[in-house]
Amino acid sequence: MNNLYFYVGIIGNIISVMMFLSPAKTFLRIVKKGSTEEFESLPYICTLLNSSLWTYYGITKPDSYLVATVNGFGVVVEIVYISMFLIYAPPRTRAKTAKIAGIVDVLVFAMAVFVTQFAMEGEMRINVIGFMGAALNVVMYASPLSAMRLVWTTKSVEYMPFLLSFFFFLNGGVWSLYAFLVQDWFLGVPNGSGFVLGFAQLALYSIYRKSNVTSDGLDSGSQHRHLLSPSTSDHTHPV
Repeated sequence: MNNLYFYVGIIGNIISVMMFLSPAKTFLRIVKKGSTEEFESLPYICTLLNSSLWTYYGITKPDSYLVATVNGFGVVVEIVYISMFLIYAPPRTRAKTAKIAGIVDVLVFAMAVFVTQFAMEGEMRINVIGFMGAALNVVMYASPLSAMRLVWTTKSVEYMPFLLSFFFFLNGGVWSLYAFLVQDWFLGVPNGSGFVLGFAQLALYSIYRKSNVTSDGLDSGSQHRHLLSPSTSDHTHPV
């Protein structure tokens, strides 16, 4: 059983890494154009907080190094993305992004660490960290509902790329299995939600797959539907 959960965790890590790296092509476009255009940075800021919380959870809870490693990687990637956004965004957007990132990724995370380290101990500390991470994960996993609504109303999968939906489904499923094997429901609940939503996305895709699709890659929808232009933000969204 120990070997099984280890191998499942390794597969989950690989899939999560692919999802973390999925917006890379979009950022190459930003670098080439020297502008973030009308793209949004808030989803990346939220993902950085999410990855930070899960890294902290993985470090705090015994034998959860697989959770810590992949989310530690996610922290590094998200910092790079946000840094690039700060470099290429217009001055007003840059200032706004820096302010929000400072509040969410520095202040909120620092407060979470401070409170759990000095006001709690043992299982209580682990449970509170896990609850915060799970709650944020559920919110992030719920965002594809807007993309699904658009597909349903327009009968088009243009803003719901197949590969992203597939890996969304696969990531949720693998980490749900891992959570079941290690009996960690803080991992299981949000990833189980992601698995169900990913399945629903694939079902919609199978129904409307003959529609005209402009892109089919992971990067076109961005990580968890990240980096969306305001004009399309109502269209689409490891451990």
